[in-house]
Parts: sequence; C-alpha cells; structure tokens
Amino acid sequence: MFEFELIWILLFFPLPWIIKNMIPPVESSTQALKVPFFKKWIKLQKNTTGLTQSQGKSVWLLNLAWVFLLVAAAKPMWIGDPVNIPVSGRDLMLAVDLSGSMESADFVINGSRVDRLTAVKKVAGEFIERREGDRIGLVLFGKRAYVQTPLTFDRTTVRYMLNEAEIGLAGKETAIGDGIGLAVKRLRKRPEESRVLILLTDGANTAGEITPLKAAELAKTLGLKIYTIGVGADSMEVQSFFGTRRVNPSADLDEETLTKIAALTGGAYFRAKDTAGLEEIYKKLDELEPTIQASETLRPEKSLFYWPLGFCIVLLIIYGFIKTRISSAYTSVTSTKQSKRQL
Repeated sequence: MFEFELIWILLFFPLPWIIKNMIPPVESSTQALKVPFFKKWIKLQKNTTGLTQSQGKSVWLLNLAWVFLLVAAAKPMWIGDPVNIPVSGRDLMLAVDLSGSMESADFVINGSRVDRLTAVKKVAGEFIERREGDRIGLVLFGKRAYVQTPLTFDRTTVRYMLNEAEIGLAGKETAIGDGIGLAVKRLRKRPEESRVLILLTDGANTAGEITPLKAAELAKTLGLKIYTIGVGADSMEVQSFFGTRRVNPSADLDEETLTKIAALTGGAYFRAKDTAGLEEIYKKLDELEPTIQASETLRPEKSLFYWPLGFCIVLLIIYGFIKTRISSAYTSVTSTKQSKRQL
C-alpha cells in the first residue's frame, strides 16, 4: 500500500500560481525614459520570438520540478503486507569450549569419525535453528572467554559464527568460570525470568580469573539458569607403539563441578557420550525451555522519497542547460543584428 507520511505538504502545490497571479506587482515611481531607438528594439524582439517561446516552455520544467520536490518532502512510502514476528521471553546464551581437548575425535557423524567441536557445531547449529523467536548469543572460551555473537534474533548469523569457531582460537586451556562470568555480564540487564545459559565443555577449569562455582553463585543472584553439558566418549581405541589400546578420553571431565553449577542455578546437567546423545540433550532442552509462540504484527515500510527527489534534480539540471542555451542563442542573435545595423 502506498501512502504519504506528511501528506499536508501537498497543499503547497498551487503556491507558485498564487504568487504569480494573486500577488499584485510592485508599483514603481521611477519616471519613464525616452528611448530614441525603441522601434528598432521592437523589431529586434520580433526576430527573437522563437527564443522567447522556448524560454516560456522551459518554465514548465520548473513547475514540474516543484511538484516532484513537494512529493519527496511529503515522504512517500510503501507499506508492505503484515508480517508476524515471533516474540520469546527468553535470552539464551550458548557457551562453547574451544580448548585443545575438543579436537579429540571420539564422535561419529554419518559413519565418519569427527572431533568433538565438529559434532557440537552440527547438533548445536540445528538447536539454534529451532529457537525461532529467541534472542541467542554465543560465548566461546579456552584460556580466555569472549563474546562471538551478542544477543540477537538473527539465528543464521549465530550459527554461522559458531561454524567459524576453531579449536585453540581462545587458547588451549579451559576457563569455564570466565565463560560463565562473561555470559552473566551479557545477560544481567535482561528480564530475570528469561535468562538462560547452556554451557558445553569436555574438561575441567584450568585457567581464568574466577572459579566456576563462584561464577555460578553470581549467576544465581541474578536469576540466571545454567544448563551444563559434558561431552566426550567413555572409552576409545587408540593406536600406540604396542598396538591398539583402550583409553578414557573424558578422564579430565569435571562432572562434579558441572553438576553443582547446574543445581546451584536451577538448571540441569547432561552427559553426551556420542552424537546421538548430544542430539537428545538439545531436544530435552527444547522441552525444558520451549519457545514462546506469541507474536507481534508489523508492516514493513520502505521509503520512496529519493525517486521524486531524483526526478526534481534531473529537471532542474535540464532547465539550467536550456536556460544556458537560450541565453547563448539570444546573445548571438543580438550581436548579429547589431553588426548588420552598423554595416
């Protein structure tokens, strides 16, 4: 639907006509002068009638430019069809471990063995896509923690930024407490009932300025609920100098601390030993923190003022070009007549 935001400006359309026809000319008391060559001047004017007519026609360009200028000033815009935008009461932060141990290849996707981070990218990415209407942010942590994506409704960007994460990007160690603390900082100004953090790691806290339990206590005081996920297989066969042997690749996983963090903040702890288990955990999180289906109806607006304004500028340029040509032609005709009179 097309409409004007300031339609009252269109009332100024007849203003040039009013100025020209309604306002009386200024009376002058200056005495007339006697022009001895008046008849010759009249004759010269008759020879330039074509130029005068062209000049009169060019005035219409000014009138048309005035019309386009008023249309642009009235702010024309196109109002699109109503669009339902889902609104959720949740602000969901994902904190993902990028420490060196995440490169352990103890997960399988489509029959191929992959490292833990690759599996997390796939499963967590699908979880992000399902969170329609939620504000989602991404915190990555290793030796240091940093915000990869602030809270946003743009799920596509969050998933892209997660896929861009690389193991060791924030250091090889694990600062779980700093990851929680940074998420708390980002969520503290959001509504208390909407704050949720999903923390995923495969180890224990080995770096950082704050311990995980201290960070969890701070989260509790702010009403932030934390769900923790411990990833890594219980056993894995590896090749060594003495042949194949079975090891526990998750020996460093601090399940006790992760359980305490979740219990302290009213969340829950989950253990993901393989890709299927990780997928099941994120489905449970969908059930525990379901998306809210309430929505707002908005109509997209697109401003169109630049079109009439552009036409106005083009017409003024054309008018200026015509005026220059007329002035040059008039000067040429006048010079020719004067030359003939002198001869």
